[in-house]
Amino acid sequence: MADQTTLSPALLDYARSVALREDGLLRELHDMTAQLPGGRAMQIMPEEAQFLGLLIRLVGARRVLEIGTFTGYSTLCMARALPAGGRIVTCDISDKWPGIGAPFWQRAGVDGLIDLRIGDAARTLAELREHDGDGAFDLVFVDADKAGYLHYYEQALALVRPGGLVAIDNTLFFGRVADPAADDPDTVAVRTLNDLLRDDERVDIALLTVADGITLARRRE
Repeated sequence: MADQTTLSPALLDYARSVALREDGLLRELHDMTAQLPGGRAMQIMPEEAQFLGLLIRLVGARRVLEIGTFTGYSTLCMARALPAGGRIVTCDISDKWPGIGAPFWQRAGVDGLIDLRIGDAARTLAELREHDGDGAFDLVFVDADKAGYLHYYEQALALVRPGGLVAIDNTLFFGRVADPAADDPDTVAVRTLNDLLRDDERVDIALLTVADGITLARRRE
């Protein structure tokens, strides 16, 4: 049994050359986001966004919830993967960053599938549970402020249907989760969620050690 392959820059370039399907529109948005303050750290990798699109198709998701929009690169990838009549609700604390992605959604012809909610995520999730009801979504992607991760996970698990999927980004959090000296609130919050996920019998889980760590949690039926 082989150990995990170290992903050198050359190997990453190779993997992208044979598997990444990032077209010009996506590349333009990705490059624009990378120029923003903190853009490289906050933006997901193109292959991760492509993976989310694949998950939507595998799950047969028609209703998707995204917690944390940023500039909407992942939103665009997921919206493109939706079937006819599908819908993605994406929420962010401010319209500043999603405003960058909105023209790209329009150019891609998927803006009509995207429902952008601006405001505190905890309040937005409470409103969704009240108006749409629990189990209303097929897939939830969590990529927002880390201090709120535990709350977002619990709300996501209520909002996703049995057999549906919750995907959580940054569960390795730049490697800080394995550093005992790292005790900042964000790292502690991610560690706490990881510990909960390990023992949570409500879900089946897999932590993918790619990008910054992606945990998939399937709600048991």
